[in-house]
Amino acid sequence: MLDASITPAVKVVLMPLVKLIDHSKITPNQLTLTGFAVGLLAIPFLALQWWYLALTVILCNRILDGLDGALARYQGSSSSAGGFLDICLDFLFYAAVPVGFALGDTAQNALPAAILLAVFIGTGSSFLAFAIPAEKYKLIKPQFEYKSFYYLHGLTEGTETILIFVAFCIWPEHFPWLAYGFAIAGSITVFTRIYGGYYTLKEQDLKASCDK
Repeated sequence: MLDASITPAVKVVLMPLVKLIDHSKITPNQLTLTGFAVGLLAIPFLALQWWYLALTVILCNRILDGLDGALARYQGSSSSAGGFLDICLDFLFYAAVPVGFALGDTAQNALPAAILLAVFIGTGSSFLAFAIPAEKYKLIKPQFEYKSFYYLHGLTEGTETILIFVAFCIWPEHFPWLAYGFAIAGSITVFTRIYGGYYTLKEQDLKASCDK
């Protein structure tokens, strides 16, 4: 929900770093892989209940995730392969955070973490499944033209996910209720994406049939 307004501002903030990294000959894919490796440290940190160390690596992961795409666009090296790698590792990272909380306190956190993971599968699959026919029909991406995949809007997007991860680390004792609340919001996203995506594609199918 917030991505369309937040991301352009983040782009501007990151640009000086992008220019600096460009001089170092680091590639966007190297940033993607480094960010993923750093993000995975959240699992042991959360399992050990080192909340602020976990928060640090989560934020570092998100910064590097913003930098890799920005660097690719700055260098003119954006590619489908790089976008594919980025989105796959993003979702593995998103899954890692609930897993870390589940390991940190199995009795309290395992069930809400499992529910949150199920919702993450729904939110991720709903727009990634849409990306294939969206590419087939050449549907435009007016607010996310810099993305490698067509993003269906939703109540819970990247910005909201980062914010809830930050909240998890600041108030870990409230993880179950925060996770349940975000899962409810994510479920609304899943429903609206499936509903909107289905009827959008149905309309495109009808247009394609009429054009034959």
